[in-house]
Amino acid sequence: MASSSHEQAIVVGEAGYVTGKALAKDHLMTTEEYLNTPETVLPQELIYGALRVADAPLPRHQAAVADFHLALAGHVREQRLGEIWLSPIDVIFDAERSLVLQPDLLFISNERSGILTDRIRGAPDMVVEVLSPHPRIGKLDERLGWFAQYGVRESWLLHQLDRRFEILSFAEGTTTSCVSFDYRTAIRSQVLPGFRQSIDSILRWGS
Repeated sequence: MASSSHEQAIVVGEAGYVTGKALAKDHLMTTEEYLNTPETVLPQELIYGALRVADAPLPRHQAAVADFHLALAGHVREQRLGEIWLSPIDVIFDAERSLVLQPDLLFISNERSGILTDRIRGAPDMVVEVLSPHPRIGKLDERLGWFAQYGVRESWLLHQLDRRFEILSFAEGTTTSCVSFDYRTAIRSQVLPGFRQSIDSILRWGS
């Protein structure tokens, strides 16, 4: 984090463009202060004490998230693998450093069920991010870096604009593989054994 006396509270305005508003350093939020703010359905995250807020997602984005949730929740429930959670929900990756993220979807295995208490306090096994032409909150590279650093095992990325789907695997803080799938090929995941649906079979609208 920068050593200047000001940090940035990042606000994502219309069409997803990022704007910044300076805050005095002593006004940065702690994790507990963030968790005590009023509930909202708008996407928001806490990045090392700086609050980032975005406009509501577009229908095409939400349709894809909903379709993934239906497909994944059914498989996870049938196989008794754990739980699928849908955004907006806070994931506290680092309470001391005030890093709280809201992936579009996330999977917590039975083995990691201990991170689910009053909040989700720790890294889920897998996250799903539906990527629109303009990022809703922050940059993709920084998000993937945090996922790897804090122990997420896989990140599923749906690139809506150019119809691409990727699965990134992480281990020991780095990306170990990136596998691309076309929309007709069955998805294979190390984190969700037995899942074999394609993107074409998951998405019902706006694919």
